Amino acid sequence: MGTGPSAKKFGSRSKLKKYKRKTWLCRRVKDTDQIQDEIEKASETGKPIAFKYDDELPGGGQFYCVETGKHFTDAKALADHKKSRYYKKRCKELKQEKYTQDVAEWASGMTKEKLPPAHAKK
Repeated sequence: MGTGPSAKKFGSRSKLKKYKRKTWLCRRVKDTDQIQDEIEKASETGKPIAFKYDDELPGGGQFYCVETGKHFTDAKALADHKKSRYYKKRCKELKQEKYTQDVAEWASGMTKEKLPPAHAKK
């Protein structure tokens, strides 16, 4: 047994913000409105979203799930993903109606009420 400094416990730095910041940005998934826009564009053209072969993406970018915005290594991985709970939950979220600016303003309490005039004109 040495008398030197003891090693820090695993995860002791997990509460510091500077260590969390990068992982939050890297692993963030696409928002539902972004995915709904992608689906609308694909339905307008009638063609599914296709990617050119790219070595940096898993599976060369050929196996892509539109609903979750993820790339997979092969067709089996994509098929297994489409059976998962996460995929089904995401599809259910996407089927809900898209929010508009009017709905956002109503939810925040910024509604524009039309009140009757204080002094009615004769």
